[in-house]
Amino acid sequence: MKVVEWRGKPVWILRRTPEMLASLKKNDEKVADPNSDKFFQIETPAYAKNETRSRKEHEEVLVVVGICSHLGCSPSSRFATGAQPNLPDDWNGGFLCPCHGSTFDLAARVFKNKPAPANMDVPPYMFLADNRILIGKDEKGEA
Repeated sequence: MKVVEWRGKPVWILRRTPEMLASLKKNDEKVADPNSDKFFQIETPAYAKNETRSRKEHEEVLVVVGICSHLGCSPSSRFATGAQPNLPDDWNGGFLCPCHGSTFDLAARVFKNKPAPANMDVPPYMFLADNRILIGKDEKGEA
Protein backbone atom coordinates (compact mmCIF):
# COMPACT_ATOMS: atom_id res chain seq x y z
CA MET A 1 0.00 0.00 0.00
CA LYS A 2 1.25 3.46 -0.90
CA VAL A 3 -0.01 6.63 0.79
CA VAL A 4 -0.11 9.93 -1.10
CA GLU A 5 -1.75 13.25 -0.30
CA TRP A 6 -4.63 14.87 -2.16
CA ARG A 7 -6.37 18.01 -0.90
CA GLY A 8 -4.54 17.61 2.40
CA LYS A 9 -5.95 14.11 2.98
CA PRO A 10 -4.25 10.72 2.80
CA VAL A 11 -5.09 8.67 -0.27
CA TRP A 12 -4.33 4.98 -0.14
CA ILE A 13 -3.31 3.10 -3.24
CA LEU A 14 -3.44 -0.62 -2.55
CA ARG A 15 -2.53 -3.31 -5.06
CA ARG A 16 -4.62 -6.28 -3.96
CA THR A 17 -3.65 -9.89 -4.53
CA PRO A 18 -6.05 -12.38 -6.16
CA GLU A 19 -6.74 -13.76 -2.66
CA MET A 20 -7.60 -10.28 -1.38
CA LEU A 21 -10.01 -9.75 -4.28
CA ALA A 22 -11.63 -13.15 -3.67
CA SER A 23 -12.25 -12.22 -0.02
CA LEU A 24 -14.49 -9.32 -1.04
CA LYS A 25 -17.33 -11.61 -2.12
CA LYS A 26 -17.28 -13.18 1.38
CA ASN A 27 -18.03 -9.73 2.84
CA ASP A 28 -20.92 -8.69 0.58
CA GLU A 29 -23.57 -9.74 3.13
CA LYS A 30 -21.62 -8.21 6.04
CA VAL A 31 -20.99 -4.70 4.71
CA ALA A 32 -23.54 -1.88 4.97
CA ASP A 33 -23.31 -0.64 1.36
CA PRO A 34 -21.79 -3.33 -0.89
CA ASN A 35 -22.15 -1.34 -4.15
CA SER A 36 -21.32 2.12 -2.78
CA ASP A 37 -24.72 3.62 -3.49
CA LYS A 38 -24.19 6.20 -0.70
CA PHE A 39 -21.14 8.37 -0.22
CA PHE A 40 -19.39 10.24 2.59
CA GLN A 41 -17.98 13.53 1.21
CA ILE A 42 -17.21 12.75 -2.43
CA GLU A 43 -19.76 11.22 -4.75
CA THR A 44 -18.57 7.75 -5.74
CA PRO A 45 -17.53 7.67 -9.40
CA ALA A 46 -19.65 5.30 -11.52
CA TYR A 47 -16.62 3.12 -12.27
CA ALA A 48 -16.19 2.44 -8.53
CA LYS A 49 -19.80 1.41 -7.79
CA ASN A 50 -18.96 -2.26 -7.74
CA GLU A 51 -17.70 -4.95 -5.39
CA THR A 52 -14.02 -4.06 -5.85
CA ARG A 53 -14.67 -0.27 -5.83
CA SER A 54 -12.16 0.11 -8.63
CA ARG A 55 -11.87 0.41 -12.38
CA LYS A 56 -12.54 -2.84 -14.26
CA GLU A 57 -9.28 -2.62 -16.22
CA HIS A 58 -7.31 -2.39 -12.95
CA GLU A 59 -9.62 -4.05 -10.43
CA GLU A 60 -6.67 -5.08 -8.28
CA VAL A 61 -5.89 -1.41 -7.52
CA LEU A 62 -7.89 0.29 -4.79
CA VAL A 63 -7.74 4.10 -4.57
CA VAL A 64 -9.51 5.58 -1.53
CA VAL A 65 -9.32 8.58 0.75
CA GLY A 66 -8.01 7.02 3.97
CA ILE A 67 -10.45 8.82 6.28
CA CYS A 68 -13.13 7.10 8.37
CA SER A 69 -16.63 8.42 7.68
CA HIS A 70 -17.45 8.52 11.40
CA LEU A 71 -15.27 11.25 12.92
CA GLY A 72 -12.45 11.67 10.42
CA CYS A 73 -9.79 9.41 11.95
CA SER A 74 -7.42 7.50 9.70
CA PRO A 75 -7.92 3.74 9.98
CA SER A 76 -4.95 1.39 10.15
CA SER A 77 -4.35 -1.50 7.83
CA ARG A 78 -5.11 -4.97 9.16
CA PHE A 79 -4.31 -7.16 6.18
CA ALA A 80 -3.68 -10.40 8.11
CA THR A 81 -6.69 -12.72 8.13
CA GLY A 82 -8.23 -14.58 11.06
CA ALA A 83 -8.93 -13.77 14.68
CA GLN A 84 -7.11 -10.74 16.11
CA PRO A 85 -7.74 -8.26 18.93
CA ASN A 86 -10.70 -5.93 18.14
CA LEU A 87 -11.59 -7.92 15.01
CA PRO A 88 -14.03 -10.77 14.31
CA ASP A 89 -12.76 -14.35 14.21
CA ASP A 90 -13.63 -14.64 10.50
CA TRP A 91 -11.67 -11.48 9.55
CA ASN A 92 -10.75 -11.46 5.84
CA GLY A 93 -8.37 -8.50 6.03
CA GLY A 94 -9.07 -4.79 5.74
CA PHE A 95 -8.88 -1.69 7.90
CA LEU A 96 -9.68 -0.87 11.53
CA CYS A 97 -10.40 2.63 12.77
CA PRO A 98 -8.70 3.01 16.16
CA CYS A 99 -11.03 5.81 17.32
CA HIS A 100 -14.34 3.95 17.66
CA GLY A 101 -13.82 0.51 16.14
CA SER A 102 -15.32 0.84 12.67
CA THR A 103 -14.07 -1.87 10.36
CA PHE A 104 -13.70 -1.78 6.58
CA ASP A 105 -12.95 -4.57 4.14
CA LEU A 106 -10.25 -4.56 1.45
CA ALA A 107 -12.50 -2.40 -0.76
CA ALA A 108 -12.87 0.16 2.09
CA ARG A 109 -16.55 -0.80 2.53
CA VAL A 110 -17.78 -0.34 6.11
CA PHE A 111 -19.19 -3.32 7.94
CA LYS A 112 -22.77 -3.20 9.27
CA ASN A 113 -23.53 -1.99 12.80
CA LYS A 114 -20.41 0.16 13.12
CA PRO A 115 -20.17 3.86 14.03
CA ALA A 116 -19.03 4.83 10.51
CA PRO A 117 -22.12 5.62 8.41
CA ALA A 118 -20.54 5.20 4.97
CA ASN A 119 -17.76 3.56 3.01
CA MET A 120 -14.50 5.46 2.63
CA ASP A 121 -14.55 7.83 -0.33
CA VAL A 122 -13.15 6.93 -3.74
CA PRO A 123 -11.76 10.10 -5.33
CA PRO A 124 -11.94 10.64 -9.07
CA TYR A 125 -8.86 9.10 -10.65
CA MET A 126 -7.54 7.74 -13.88
CA PHE A 127 -4.59 5.71 -15.06
CA LEU A 128 -2.03 7.56 -17.19
CA ALA A 129 -0.05 4.31 -17.54
CA ASP A 130 -0.20 0.90 -15.88
CA ASN A 131 1.90 2.21 -13.01
CA ARG A 132 0.90 5.89 -13.00
CA ILE A 133 -2.34 7.28 -11.52
CA LEU A 134 -3.74 10.82 -11.63
CA ILE A 135 -5.89 11.54 -8.56
CA GLY A 136 -8.54 14.26 -8.62
CA LYS A 137 -9.37 14.03 -12.30
CA ASP A 138 -11.07 11.51 -14.53
CA GLU A 139 -12.96 11.43 -17.82
CA LYS A 140 -15.69 13.65 -16.37
CA GLY A 141 -13.27 16.40 -15.33
CA GLU A 142 -11.55 17.59 -12.18
CA ALA A 143 -12.89 17.34 -8.66
